[in-house]
This record gives sequence, C-alpha cells and structure tokens, in this order.
Amino acid sequence: MKITCPHIKAKGLPEETSLYEHLLFVSKAAVKIAHYSKLDSETARLGAILHDIGKASTVFQQRLNNTKIPSTPFRHEIASCFFLSLFNEAMYPQLIEMVIAHHKSVLHDTREKGILDIEENRGDTFELHIKDWEAWKEDALTILQSFGIEIRDISKEEAEDNFNFVVEYCEKAIRERGFSQWRGLLMAADHFASALSDNTDEYLNRTFTIPNLQFFNRHHALYPLSLKESNSQMKHTMVVACTGAGKTDYLFRRCKGRVFYTLPFQASINAMYKRLKNDLTPDNPELDIRLLHAASSIVLEGSKKEEKIIQGHVGSSIKVLTPHQIAAIAFGTNGYEAMIMDIKGCDVILDEIHTYTDITRSIVLKIIEVLKHLNCKIHIGTATMPSILYDKILTILGKENVHEVALTNEELRLFNRHITHKIDNWEKAESIIEIALKTKQKVLVVCNRVKTAQEKYAQYKAQFPEIPILLLHSRFKKSDRNEKERLLLGLDEMGKENGNFNTSKGACLVISTQVVEVSIDISFDCMITEAAPLDSLAQRFGRVNRKRTSETIGKYKPIYVLPPPEDEKEAIPYSLEIIQRSYQALANGELMEESDLQAKIDQVFTEIDFLKIEQHSVFKESGKWSIDKLTHNPKAILLDLLEIDCVSCICEADEEIYLESTYEERARMEISTRYYVVKDLRQLDWGSKPFIVPDSSYNSETGFDVSLAKASNYNSAYSFL
Repeated sequence: MKITCPHIKAKGLPEETSLYEHLLFVSKAAVKIAHYSKLDSETARLGAILHDIGKASTVFQQRLNNTKIPSTPFRHEIASCFFLSLFNEAMYPQLIEMVIAHHKSVLHDTREKGILDIEENRGDTFELHIKDWEAWKEDALTILQSFGIEIRDISKEEAEDNFNFVVEYCEKAIRERGFSQWRGLLMAADHFASALSDNTDEYLNRTFTIPNLQFFNRHHALYPLSLKESNSQMKHTMVVACTGAGKTDYLFRRCKGRVFYTLPFQASINAMYKRLKNDLTPDNPELDIRLLHAASSIVLEGSKKEEKIIQGHVGSSIKVLTPHQIAAIAFGTNGYEAMIMDIKGCDVILDEIHTYTDITRSIVLKIIEVLKHLNCKIHIGTATMPSILYDKILTILGKENVHEVALTNEELRLFNRHITHKIDNWEKAESIIEIALKTKQKVLVVCNRVKTAQEKYAQYKAQFPEIPILLLHSRFKKSDRNEKERLLLGLDEMGKENGNFNTSKGACLVISTQVVEVSIDISFDCMITEAAPLDSLAQRFGRVNRKRTSETIGKYKPIYVLPPPEDEKEAIPYSLEIIQRSYQALANGELMEESDLQAKIDQVFTEIDFLKIEQHSVFKESGKWSIDKLTHNPKAILLDLLEIDCVSCICEADEEIYLESTYEERARMEISTRYYVVKDLRQLDWGSKPFIVPDSSYNSETGFDVSLAKASNYNSAYSFL
C-alpha cells in the first residue's frame, strides 16, 4: 500500500500510524457499518475521511509525541471542519455530526474542550486552530485528493466561513433532543479501526454476519427445555427454569440475528465466552465472537470524572457482555451512540438477571425499555425472579408479544438435588469441610466478598496443604482468570476430562465469590456459602449435584448456609433485610423443593420499590430522548449508583508492554475493580485507560489485593516509565 504523506501521523508512539492509513481504515469500517445500518455509504466514507484531516495541522503534529502539552486547547476535529466546503452542501449535516463530536460533547464536555465550550470560554477558537494554515493545508489537501476528493485551494477566509457554519449548526443541534446516528457510526468506525489498524480488512470481512446457531437444536430427555417448541412468532421471550434445565440453549434457539448475550458478572462472561466459542466454532469457522472484557474507561480531569463505554468491535456475530455495558445507552455516557448503532435490531439475551437492590432492578427495567425502543428482540432467562418484577417486564414488553416458557411441577420435581442446612459460624463450616475432604468430596465455598474469599483461601491452604485448592473471583488478570477457570472446569484444550477440580475423582476445595453463580458449568458434592438473597443462593446451589443422569435423579447433596451478618455494612453488596428474609425462608435439614422456590422468592420479595431513575436516564418511559444532540453525559452515573467492578487496572510491571500490545493482548493484562479503589493512582492514557496498581498488590494465586493499591507501594524501579 502506497502511503500518501507518510510524515503526517495520526497516532504517536508506540503505534505511529500515518494519517492516510488511519483515514483509509476508518473509511472502510464506516462504509461497512453504513451498509448494515441502511445509511448512505458514500456519505459515511466521506465523513470518515474528513473526521481526522485536521491532524495534519503543525500544532497537532508537534504535540503528538510531546509530553509537555501547552495549556491552549487544540482539537483536531475543529481543524478538520475547515475543509467542509470541499464537499456537497447537501451532506453538511451528516458530515458535521460525524466530525465535530466524535470525541467530545460539543457543549459541557468534561474537559471543556467541546467546540462550543472553547468558543464560550475563549472566543478565539478559530485563531487557535488556523495557526500555520499555509504550512499544513497542502498536506491535508494532498491526503484528501488521494481518496478521490476533488480539491482546490481554501483560503483562510473560507476556512473561517466553514468554522462559523459548524458553530451555528452545533448551537442549533444542542436545542434538539435525541441522538445522532451519524455520530454513532463514526465513533464505531473510529474505534474499530483504531483497535485493529492493519487487521481492519480481515475483521471487516467477518462483521455483521448472522451466526449459525444450529448447535443449540440438540435434544436430551434430561434437559426439558430442549424438548419444548421455540418457533413462536412472538418477538420476545421469558423463560423461567431451574439451573441445568437448558435455559441458555433455549434462549439461543429463539435468536435469528446477531446476538448480544449478557450475564451479570464479569468473571461469568469469560466462562460463557469460551463455552460459546468452543461450541459454535465447528459450524462457524470464521465466527466473530467478542468479549467485552472491561466495563468502562474513566477519564479524570481535576475533580471531574467521565465514563466512556467500551464498545468492543462493532459488528460481532455474538457479543458477550454485562448489563452495565448496555445500560450506558440509557444513561447517555460517552460512546452510547456507537453502541446503539451496533445493537439496534439485534437479538439480546438477558440471562440470569440479578437484581440485588432497588437500583439494579430499576436499571434492568430501563435496559428493557431502551432495547424495545431500538427494535431489539429481547430474550430473558431466569431461575429466580420475583413475580412482581416478572409482571413489570411483561407490562413493558406487552404480554401479547412475549413467548412465555416455564417448567411444570412434575419437571421441576426431577431437579430436586439439595438438602439445605443452617450452620452457626465458620468454625462449624471448617469441621464440615474437613470431614468432606476426608471422604474425597469436591467442596465449594462461596463468599460474598473478594476479601473474605482471599482470607479463607489463605487459611484453608495452610490448613489442608495436601488438598488441591483454588481461588476464583473477579479481580484477576484475564489471563490468570482464564487459567483458573480452565483448572476449575477440569477439561483440557480438547474438552476432555483431565482430573482437575470439577472432574477430579478425589478431594478438592474451591473458594469463590458470586462469580461462580452463573455460566460456570461445574458439579460439586458439597457447598458452604455465606447467606445471600434467595435468588442468588438458588443460583449458587446449582453448582452442587448439577451433573444429572438417570441414576443421579432422586439423590441429594448437602448445602450449608452461614447466618446473615449483623449490620448493613457487612451485608454489602446486598440488603441486610433481604438476606435475613432469605435465610428465614430456607428449610433446615430438609429437601429443597424446586417447585416451592418461586413461592419462597415471592415471600422474600414481598414488594419492590421501583426507584425512579428518570432524572439520570436520557431515555424516558415515554419513549423520548432527553439528551441534547451531539452531546453525551459526562458524569459516570453508574459508578455513583452501583457498587460494581467497572474500571480496569494493570500492574506497573505490565505498563511498558501494554503500550506495545494488541487489543487482545492488552485485555489479558487488565484487572477489573471499583473506581474508588484506584481513583488516586496513576492512569494510563492508552487502550482502556487503565489505572496503574503496584506490583505488590497483585499475585496470580490470590489476585488483586485492594488494601495494597496505594501510591506509596509503587516500585521505584519503574519510575522512568
């Protein structure tokens, strides 16, 4: 490929992509997205070529690799608009929307670098960006010409007219309510090409392909949902069935297009990603299945913070993610339009919805509202949903539009698997564990917090030195978590049993957090668990005596539940009152009847306060958008509302290699954690913008220790970075 003006760069070190190459890659992605979205492909191509041409400016080129950035603002997208008059005037609205806001809100940007922010605060925006015009416009024009655009000289006066036109357009746009699909298209194309660079063509060939889901048409008498008809003409789906009944297969059987598959926990989506990839690759040798490995990238500016949703590669046949990432659409955070362009009209599976608090219930309902508005086909699967919530979802979707599926009491009887016991304390639990291990049982201990799981792991490792023991939670590097999940499942690369943990014939011990509740297909002999909401406990119980054969039906294994904590703080992330009600609803020393579970859940969740989050959401119950066009919400609302692991961090020793790595390689280094844990640490302005944590706060055996995530623990040997 011949590169026009190779000395003009779009990106600095370590990538050093030329501007020509970047515009080429983005334009190809934009055309593909436009074709899929039924938008004009040529307009999309021209907007992609124009969007970064302002990077030819000498100001931008000088700053590209200069760490001492002057305080005067320079936005390359503003300089790009100086060339607007080279294009057909009929395209101006679309071109402006693609170019001027593909990074920043045009107004009230977090860093006050939107075009209207700069104009309002300084009033000399044009003068700042036209600097050295005669010195750099020729390079810009040469690059534009190489893409087949008819060029001519543009005077400084004409450039200023173009700038003024764009300002006037933006001033009108912010008085409109709604999102710009053209802005979303360019954001998606820019992210795609920036992440993949030279591999853009390869991946574009695989985008927007409907997956072959024939694999899920398998039938088995032990999985009753596999025997139920799924070809209803109703648009949406609600499936209620206990764990192990085949919900995931059934939900995929209901899908006809590209699929967004959600699970509530970061770690559980990793296991599902690998499971889907292994199951579907034989029928889909070029399957583009994507895992959204991190929830957000966080931008800090003084005391302000901005959350940007990470979209992953647009156009994946299947995308595995958490509901938090979809919720960004409803809250209008940076990048939400790009996700809209990706998800609209697709099949969306909301599997094992977990609603621990009134806030999370409200967010789930808001997600369903916005997905319905975007013409998505929504397929919901749950083992444990309060009837009040179920009925509310039916009201939103319209009962006449929902294919409802549930197991009969007779079918549920065949899934009775557990005897539940209430125990007084951890000391009692330890004697139970010791006896179980002596009788060669596989024991699963589930804690509500990572810290507790880490402490129990250290204790039991010392107490049972001869027993294989494994710790699993959400705060591992993805590479380490993958290895732990592989060990836990007890399968080799070919999917055959290798005798580790789940497939062990002897004693073993696994300590985990809630991440084990869903998606991870294991079958243990005994469980010790901290008290939790009943719907969560039922999910946990599904990891014991899960493997069913005609011989195991009617045989039961023990679950031991510790009492609720004493105060609200210790109950986090759950409601203490709900934990207490759940504990009371559990039988002690008796068979847990699956057919009674729904009544018990409704006994626990006697009423639900559907908190109004309308003041936070940009998508309203009325179906209207309240956000100003060409802007996004700078406030990280979900970070404020939820206690979830939603930012990324990396170890300081990984910083240098992170800068030189591919998208997938970077993902393997990242650790998910909560914003408040790392907010005072250094942050890398690259990739997912991870925070840098001290090496001493992490090891591959126990994961990330948040108590050691302090700047004082940084290794001085890395201070040169």
